[in-house]
Amino acid sequence: MHTFRFRFWPLCAALVLALAGCSDNQNAGNGDSTAGTPEPPEYPVTWRFALEEIEGSVQHAYAEALKERIEERSDGRILIDICPYGSLGTSTQLTELVRNGSVNLAFASPGHLADKVPEAGIFTLHFILPEDSQITRQLLASPELTGLFEQPYARQNMKLLGFVPEGWMAWTADKALRTPEDFQGLRIRTMTSNMAEEAYRAYGAEPSQIPYSQVYSDLQLRKIDGQSNPVFAIEEMDFHEVQSTLTLARPAQFVSSVISNLEWYDSLPENQKQWLDNALKDVAEIAWKTQEELNQTRLEKMLEEGQLSVVRLTDAERKAFREASRPVRDIYLERTGESGQKILEKLLQLIEEFEAGSRESAVSGNGG
Repeated sequence: MHTFRFRFWPLCAALVLALAGCSDNQNAGNGDSTAGTPEPPEYPVTWRFALEEIEGSVQHAYAEALKERIEERSDGRILIDICPYGSLGTSTQLTELVRNGSVNLAFASPGHLADKVPEAGIFTLHFILPEDSQITRQLLASPELTGLFEQPYARQNMKLLGFVPEGWMAWTADKALRTPEDFQGLRIRTMTSNMAEEAYRAYGAEPSQIPYSQVYSDLQLRKIDGQSNPVFAIEEMDFHEVQSTLTLARPAQFVSSVISNLEWYDSLPENQKQWLDNALKDVAEIAWKTQEELNQTRLEKMLEEGQLSVVRLTDAERKAFREASRPVRDIYLERTGESGQKILEKLLQLIEEFEAGSRESAVSGNGG
């Protein structure tokens, strides 16, 4: 008899979040003041940091690094309580918990956030970010670009603290996906924003919005035919156990954003705000190295197991997908208006500038 394997992640009721901790730091106060004039915080203060991924992921490594630096900088006056995916709810629910102030910090990926912040949907577009990952990293750290997202996030009571690239998205299915025609009628899981669906609808696929925790069982039960995630996530969630073929198409980077509740951030004492801002700068390098390492080592691990066929698209095959994906930019602009137009124009301008700078550096290096 074939036994189906199901994934289940317990959800905590939102009404008790203010009382329940996610790890072992439940004895510390949360620093919230009661009604009336705010009083100086009584240390230690606990900040809850909710993740969209499980332990051992890029986001978990980022959170651990942030925890270490903030607790060190604050001499233990600030404690970080890390909540891996599933301990508080789905990605969409985590964003709501940040917006209403139940959680202090969280990851929020454009794949679900674009329904609340349409401008963030630009990171769900295919074949728009540069092929050079170092340039993508430079791009996402650019104050010129990130500054354009501040108001769209703020309108939803969120403070954008930074973007975190987690590696190229890859496709899995029970066949190779070499052409847009291979997607015709394919039931592919997407993240839970309408914008995330459009990229695959352009190829003729039938997108299906499914929470991350449900993907394994839906693949196993053949409710869907394929899914897309960074390589490290495919391995850690065991999607390769229920799919035969991994297609490395490099259509987009998985880009997540680190957010906080806007009012909470603005109300932080200056020393706490400085500890947070400095720690965020410190961990950017760690996150980048971690995603590179995890994506490579976990691809190698899946290959060693010998159950998965791997297909790498040629430049000509990627060009066909690039052309098929272009109309989705118009859909993005329709949904975002003037602010989306500014973001798209600035993004393309910066890519051109950074690529030109990279070429100049290469020429100078060769001539040196």
